[in-house]
Amino acid sequence: MNEFDIVVIGGGHAGIEAAVVAAKSGFKTALITLEKKKIGLMSCNPAIGGLAKGQLVREIDALGGVMGKIADLTGIHFKMLNTSKGPAVQSPRAQTDRALYAKIARQFVEQTPNLFIVEDMAVGVNIENYRISEVILRSGRAIKTKAAILTTGTFLNGVIYMGLKKMKAGRAGEFPVEGLTECLAAYGFESGRLKTGTPPRVHRDSIDYDKTEVQKPDKEPVPFSFSTEKITQPQINCYITYTNQKTHEILQSGFSRSPLFTGMITGAGPRYCPSIEDKIYRFSEKPRHQIFLEIEGYTSEEVYVNGFSTSLPADIQEKALRSIKGMENVKIMRLGYAVEYDYFPPHQLKRTLETKEVKNLFFAGQINGTSGYEEAAAQGLIAGINAVLNLKEEEEFCLDRSDAYIGVLIDDLINKVHTEPYRMFTSSAEFRLILRHDNADLRLMDKGFKLGLIDKETFKKFETKRRQINELEKIVRKTTIDPKMFDELFSESSKPIERPTKLEVLLKRPEIKLEPVLKRISEEEYFPSSINEVEYNIKYSGYLKRQKRLIEKFRQLENKRLPENIDYQVIPALSAESREKLSRIKPTSLGQAARISGVKPADLSVLLIYLEKQKYL
Repeated sequence: MNEFDIVVIGGGHAGIEAAVVAAKSGFKTALITLEKKKIGLMSCNPAIGGLAKGQLVREIDALGGVMGKIADLTGIHFKMLNTSKGPAVQSPRAQTDRALYAKIARQFVEQTPNLFIVEDMAVGVNIENYRISEVILRSGRAIKTKAAILTTGTFLNGVIYMGLKKMKAGRAGEFPVEGLTECLAAYGFESGRLKTGTPPRVHRDSIDYDKTEVQKPDKEPVPFSFSTEKITQPQINCYITYTNQKTHEILQSGFSRSPLFTGMITGAGPRYCPSIEDKIYRFSEKPRHQIFLEIEGYTSEEVYVNGFSTSLPADIQEKALRSIKGMENVKIMRLGYAVEYDYFPPHQLKRTLETKEVKNLFFAGQINGTSGYEEAAAQGLIAGINAVLNLKEEEEFCLDRSDAYIGVLIDDLINKVHTEPYRMFTSSAEFRLILRHDNADLRLMDKGFKLGLIDKETFKKFETKRRQINELEKIVRKTTIDPKMFDELFSESSKPIERPTKLEVLLKRPEIKLEPVLKRISEEEYFPSSINEVEYNIKYSGYLKRQKRLIEKFRQLENKRLPENIDYQVIPALSAESREKLSRIKPTSLGQAARISGVKPADLSVLLIYLEKQKYL
């Protein structure tokens, strides 16, 4: 079988989403991976979600992706983060059973019609008339294709470092992908090097848990997927401990043999997830650093030492770990290491994640300079959707910054200069009051259903939720609470009222909840998410109105489209830097142009005047 509609290269989180969406859309799809059993394998932390990342997972689910469903089936420690803060920055996270996650992910792939797994290595591509035509495999086989999506993770010319030792590998014990970068470079693509790392794993029975702090899961786990009714599998504890001054001294003694400090590693690493040696070097004033001990599964012997990513020599890793409280007799199962790999700066992409120079060739995941499973999956989904739409000759599918965190992610990737792996944060989203984890379905599920990626049963449940929200808003507007009922419900938590008061007014008090009132005035059962949505919209109505006005202004700039053939070099009043950046990125709107690093407000004014004179606007 040497001909497919769409070929996806790489079986990680981006590759899974891209391949499943392509095959679900009816296209004959090949997923090329080195080993079938490694599909969906978590190379680093066995967890899904987290701050801002949980929002991405919810959005992937609302568009018909599978990451949330897999996490719900394999999560062993669910936790809603930032519950002491406002809903806009709360995020779901789940520690998962690492082996089970890969098993279920592979089942999703294998059970998808039209999807074929090819165990091989992609070492090159053929491009004809600026269009992808073939993928070349290490076995010598050439696969004809109409579209290709590259989701190669850390495998492109990957090199692993541990102390002064280095070896070619894309992941511990796995071959790197060689030849593909060089092939793409020969076609004119620009590449670079980045670095990431992973901590050691230790035997679960070698830890003295009595000396650590227990981190309990939520009593009522909140699922990622809208289609998951309830998390039913047992939940387990995680544990917290800390480094100390002795730990830091041991780590510092290994700096002379660190690939990070000796210059062996040239690629930039993630600033917000640094190695432990980088942490104690950059934050030398801190007496300790938090370490999370996360068991990798129900039956796994391994514990992930979160917060201790390192590429120091084996003897230093062992001594440092044994200096930490509760880990005095720890047994190391796998050593930590750093991996350096090729990536392709994402200014070479359109907002669909299709490359600008080659038709129907898409990049998704770490190949674009991102870090994290969730960022990768989001890109894989968007690339898969747009590969399908290209073959159907239908309009592209894009999300902007006011639609979703996915829109923020892709917009940041293609418009900003990146000197380190990109990671999603809630602070990256200027419209985060609107882009909450709990309303991802309301924002995006209509789009997912229109694309044919949401099944009818799930969409019917979603429509019920939307109907409930409309009903609840009407109930709130017409309901008045008298002092007697108020005292019965809220006398212990809120200041009493002296006269009948509209429920809508009372709900603006932080301590007043809608649910107890509904139990008194309505017999209908409502989804908790429906109740929460109405309550949030009332409590934060002033802020939401202000944010919606900002979105309107944002979209006015987005609607000022820029022609593809505009020659920025002939606009003399533009600064040299702006001419270079605009010519390279080729923004599609004035709004996108405004977000490009190095393009100043004065340059936008010049550009606006030029466009009006040329009657482009």
